[in-house]
Amino acid sequence: MADNINIKTALISVFHKDGLDALLAKLNSEGVKFLSTGGTQKFIESLGYPCQAVETLTTYPSILGGRVKTLHPKVFGGILARRDNQDDQQQMAQYEIPTIDLVVVDLYPFEDTVASGASQQDIIEKIDIGGISLIRAAAKNFNDVVIVPSKAEYPVLLDILNEKGAQTSLADRRMFAQRAFGVSSHYDTAIHAWFAATK
Repeated sequence: MADNINIKTALISVFHKDGLDALLAKLNSEGVKFLSTGGTQKFIESLGYPCQAVETLTTYPSILGGRVKTLHPKVFGGILARRDNQDDQQQMAQYEIPTIDLVVVDLYPFEDTVASGASQQDIIEKIDIGGISLIRAAAKNFNDVVIVPSKAEYPVLLDILNEKGAQTSLADRRMFAQRAFGVSSHYDTAIHAWFAATK
């Protein structure tokens, strides 16, 4: 495995857009290509940056009222493929799966929705599926992929980009992976607590 990797393609799928513009500007200046869905794609394009729709990669539209957007082998293959594994790379070529080097996610605000007194239906719709799956996949493959699991981490990545350009070390990626599983654990704990309290 390579210690340092260059970020060439970023998948960005976020709920909150605040604070994202500075990160996008830096990534764009470094020549990073953007891949996104729905509102995030529109936000990226509104800033004047080209962005490929995930739907053009998967050839599937966003379905089930937005419940299924990124859940597809061409997305998760691009994240989970091991760069130093020959079989993985052969399958990437066979199935025309692009490499994804950076995943930026900001999950649906489950806890805020519960705190607002929203209906059970609205709360359930704020249980993020695609986002949490992207976080876990990218964190699992931290040897090759950078995961930014919440908007709190945008400035952390931006500092690294300003220092090194579009490149991260293994230590950087491992640090983000640790934080990502912290986000995942907290999120699932909050969901579990809600279910336990609403028997």
